[in-house]
Amino acid sequence: MTANQQLPRYTPLTQTATTQPVLLIDTQAPLPELHACVSERLHATLDFLTLVACSSLRDSSTSDINTLTNVARILVQDATDVFGVIEQRGLEG
Repeated sequence: MTANQQLPRYTPLTQTATTQPVLLIDTQAPLPELHACVSERLHATLDFLTLVACSSLRDSSTSDINTLTNVARILVQDATDVFGVIEQRGLEG
Protein backbone atom coordinates (compact mmCIF):
# COMPACT_ATOMS: atom_id res chain seq x y z
CA MET A 1 0.00 0.00 0.00
CA THR A 2 1.48 3.36 -0.97
CA ALA A 3 1.48 6.47 1.19
CA ASN A 4 -1.36 7.89 -0.92
CA GLN A 5 -3.50 4.83 -0.19
CA GLN A 6 -2.79 4.65 3.54
CA LEU A 7 -5.82 3.78 5.64
CA PRO A 8 -6.95 6.18 8.34
CA ARG A 9 -5.56 5.10 11.72
CA TYR A 10 -9.00 4.10 13.02
CA THR A 11 -12.00 2.84 11.12
CA PRO A 12 -15.41 2.29 12.72
CA LEU A 13 -17.06 -1.07 13.13
CA THR A 14 -20.39 -1.30 11.36
CA GLN A 15 -23.00 0.03 13.72
CA THR A 16 -26.73 -0.43 13.64
CA ALA A 17 -27.70 0.82 17.09
CA THR A 18 -25.96 4.22 17.04
CA THR A 19 -25.77 7.18 14.72
CA GLN A 20 -22.12 7.93 15.53
CA PRO A 21 -19.22 5.47 15.45
CA VAL A 22 -18.48 4.16 18.93
CA LEU A 23 -16.23 1.14 18.38
CA LEU A 24 -13.15 1.52 16.20
CA ILE A 25 -10.58 -0.79 14.62
CA ASP A 26 -6.93 0.24 14.80
CA THR A 27 -5.98 -0.24 11.15
CA GLN A 28 -2.30 -0.12 12.04
CA ALA A 29 -2.49 -2.90 14.63
CA PRO A 30 -0.15 -5.80 13.87
CA LEU A 31 -1.73 -8.37 11.55
CA PRO A 32 -1.40 -11.17 14.12
CA GLU A 33 -3.45 -9.05 16.56
CA LEU A 34 -6.13 -8.35 13.95
CA HIS A 35 -6.21 -12.06 13.11
CA ALA A 36 -6.56 -12.97 16.80
CA CYS A 37 -9.53 -10.59 17.07
CA VAL A 38 -11.25 -12.17 14.07
CA SER A 39 -10.44 -15.67 15.25
CA GLU A 40 -11.86 -15.05 18.71
CA ARG A 41 -15.16 -13.76 17.31
CA LEU A 42 -15.55 -16.52 14.74
CA HIS A 43 -14.77 -19.27 17.25
CA ALA A 44 -17.15 -17.74 19.79
CA THR A 45 -19.86 -17.55 17.12
CA LEU A 46 -19.27 -21.16 16.06
CA ASP A 47 -19.39 -22.37 19.68
CA PHE A 48 -22.53 -20.31 20.29
CA LEU A 49 -24.30 -21.60 17.17
CA THR A 50 -23.25 -25.18 17.96
CA LEU A 51 -24.78 -24.83 21.41
CA VAL A 52 -28.00 -23.43 19.92
CA ALA A 53 -28.12 -26.18 17.29
CA CYS A 54 -27.83 -28.83 19.99
CA SER A 55 -30.51 -27.25 22.16
CA SER A 56 -34.24 -27.63 22.00
CA LEU A 57 -35.88 -24.40 20.91
CA ARG A 58 -39.39 -25.77 21.40
CA ASP A 59 -39.91 -23.77 24.56
CA SER A 60 -38.26 -20.60 23.24
CA SER A 61 -40.17 -17.45 22.48
CA THR A 62 -39.73 -15.39 19.33
CA SER A 63 -37.79 -12.80 21.32
CA ASP A 64 -35.35 -15.50 22.48
CA ILE A 65 -34.66 -16.57 18.91
CA ASN A 66 -34.27 -12.94 17.83
CA THR A 67 -31.74 -12.39 20.63
CA LEU A 68 -29.76 -15.49 19.65
CA THR A 69 -29.59 -14.51 16.00
CA ASN A 70 -28.70 -10.92 16.84
CA VAL A 71 -25.74 -12.04 18.99
CA ALA A 72 -24.43 -14.17 16.11
CA ARG A 73 -25.00 -11.32 13.63
CA ILE A 74 -23.04 -8.82 15.74
CA LEU A 75 -20.08 -11.17 16.18
CA VAL A 76 -19.96 -12.05 12.48
CA GLN A 77 -20.29 -8.36 11.50
CA ASP A 78 -17.35 -7.47 13.77
CA ALA A 79 -15.28 -10.25 12.22
CA THR A 80 -16.22 -9.09 8.73
CA ASP A 81 -15.17 -5.52 9.52
CA VAL A 82 -11.78 -6.63 10.85
CA PHE A 83 -11.29 -8.91 7.83
CA GLY A 84 -11.96 -5.84 5.67
CA VAL A 85 -9.06 -4.01 7.32
CA ILE A 86 -6.79 -7.02 6.85
CA GLU A 87 -7.76 -7.24 3.18
CA GLN A 88 -7.23 -3.50 2.64
CA ARG A 89 -3.75 -3.79 4.07
CA GLY A 90 -3.08 -6.43 1.42
CA LEU A 91 -2.02 -8.99 4.00
CA GLU A 92 1.41 -7.31 3.89
CA GLY A 93 3.24 -10.21 2.52
